[in-house]
Amino acid sequence: MSNEINKESSIVTKKLKNKKIKKYRKIICIFMGLIILIFSSIPVIIMPKYINIHVNYEETYEAKDFGLSSEKLTLTTEDDINIVAHEVFTPNPKAVVIFISGIYNPSVTAFFGHSKMLQENGYSSILLELRAHGESEGNVICLGYKEYLDTRAVVDYIKSDNKYKNVPIVVYGASMGGAVAINSLGQIPEIDGLISISAFSSWEDVFYDTMVNMGIPKTLAYIEKPFVKLYTTFKYGFDSFHISPKSQIKKAGERPVLIMHSTEDSEVPLANFKRIMKNAPEHAESWVRKGNLHFIVKKDYFLNPQDDKEYSERILNFLNGNFAK
Repeated sequence: MSNEINKESSIVTKKLKNKKIKKYRKIICIFMGLIILIFSSIPVIIMPKYINIHVNYEETYEAKDFGLSSEKLTLTTEDDINIVAHEVFTPNPKAVVIFISGIYNPSVTAFFGHSKMLQENGYSSILLELRAHGESEGNVICLGYKEYLDTRAVVDYIKSDNKYKNVPIVVYGASMGGAVAINSLGQIPEIDGLISISAFSSWEDVFYDTMVNMGIPKTLAYIEKPFVKLYTTFKYGFDSFHISPKSQIKKAGERPVLIMHSTEDSEVPLANFKRIMKNAPEHAESWVRKGNLHFIVKKDYFLNPQDDKEYSERILNFLNGNFAK
């Protein structure tokens, strides 16, 4: 009789224990579901207002402001977006440099000063207005995931024009433009060289860095990264999944590469530079400049980069060392 009572008691205890386990599992599942819901909703709530826009610049420049002449180009990308570019031609150029600016500022026309410096040293240049910027079509900023198609359109133009026959192509990008430049190098084998300034290593990386800089604990910021990646993959298509500067730099091969960043960059932290350089080829050149200089060139000299001797010498030495005939 005693054994039966003990057996029934054991069964009841086991049932109560199983009931508690199921209850705790349910609580954990609900909690995890809430966590996933919260973290997955952050990019959905935050990002659209920053990327579903067309950037119209308050301040733009013309080639004549710098004593240059230029030709406006209208080119069509593989995904049928009309983009505008500004060509500054030099007879018998050593190379043609494609300039790409950042996510919001400045207008790429601010690089006419760079065009002047390059023209005086034997280089042609093309200033590319990315999709959803300036005079180019589009209402979605693609964060570097699709803008390499814009670069592709410029490269196709260069390759089809006899005045650029056998002329090397160098892509130069700053900030998001740096990310676009690196992605373009990885996706377009016809590009012969790269100059990248203050590029982010991936969008989820810089999203993480921004959260940490806002005081959010690193663990929570890290948990957010895959949800940002999931959002951009659905936003820009599954082909974008493997597109990031830190992965595309691996495809540089033997092509000349110059990657620059500043030590205290408040927009794209130096950690992004380190992630990119970790995957860059051994021959890649780099320059880390002291200070918070997002565009590397000193602010007062941006429109006239030749006045920033340290910066201009870095650019010209890289170009002349790799592309001078």
